[in-house]
Amino acid sequence: MSDPFTPSPELEAVARRFFRAVRQRDGKAMRNLLSRSAKLRFIGTAPNERWSGNSLRDGLEAHFNEAPAFLVDEETHGEAFEAGDIGWAIFERSIELQGNPIPVDFRFTLIFTMEDGAWKILHRHASVGKPNADTHGVEHRALDELAALASISDLPETHTDIVTVVFTDITDSTTLAATLGDRRWTEIVQRHLTMIEGCVTKHSGQLVKSLGDGTMSVFPSATVALQAAMSIQQTLARGHQEPRLSVRIGAHTGDVVHSGKDFFGTVVNKTARVAAISGPDEIRVSHATRTMVGTAKFTFTEPLSVPLKGLDGEHLIHKLEWQT
Repeated sequence: MSDPFTPSPELEAVARRFFRAVRQRDGKAMRNLLSRSAKLRFIGTAPNERWSGNSLRDGLEAHFNEAPAFLVDEETHGEAFEAGDIGWAIFERSIELQGNPIPVDFRFTLIFTMEDGAWKILHRHASVGKPNADTHGVEHRALDELAALASISDLPETHTDIVTVVFTDITDSTTLAATLGDRRWTEIVQRHLTMIEGCVTKHSGQLVKSLGDGTMSVFPSATVALQAAMSIQQTLARGHQEPRLSVRIGAHTGDVVHSGKDFFGTVVNKTARVAAISGPDEIRVSHATRTMVGTAKFTFTEPLSVPLKGLDGEHLIHKLEWQT
């Protein structure tokens, strides 16, 4: 049986418009994105936050106006799917509010229905992730283990390769998208991804996938991977496109599991973490990648020993100088 649900960039854009309306306290925009059905439901993060129907539509703006101002609202994950007249999206956002200097990781589920040719939110559920040990008294591992096995052991025709993985990510993309609007931002991202693919291909790499406005690529050697990373930054620096895009890049080398056109494993995960700690216009590389390329062709700053989210211990990370 074929899966009727397909990825939906359109629903991702609708969800982001709703989050932007909340952040900007734009009550009219919020209401315009809500279903007119009496079955409309919202569940918030507090025990008593469960609303429905007209009372929700009428009171939503006042509810969000009671919250402190947003200082940071960073999307850390987002995806959406649709089939016919229904769809859903899941998003994770790191939000820092005025008066609370500690960012909170929120998770949102949105269910959509098609009304008069436009997607409307029928249900929204918000939660704040807490360890199961805090709420259940135990940590649940079974699903994590199954997911890990499914991503590696159950893949057809898997084999391992030693490659250098490179992640790129546009910095401050949420603000840019909100300023430019969905249509304009989509056009800019598409041109950017075309440029990335050109640099990757020119240096014997393979663009594995794009992740929103970010990318993952693999290369047969660390040398060509870093040459491609430098080419990306230099192309952006020479460009005259407005707005000027700023990109952070991370690279790591090691054994990956390869199945079809995709790559998996801890090396991929570590590369994503290296990219995440890079600053705007920076290229950061792991010590493994730094060791592979030697000193003849590249210039690096002194390494930093840093923790990487989700990985044990401290990791040596080097900054690659790319300006010529």
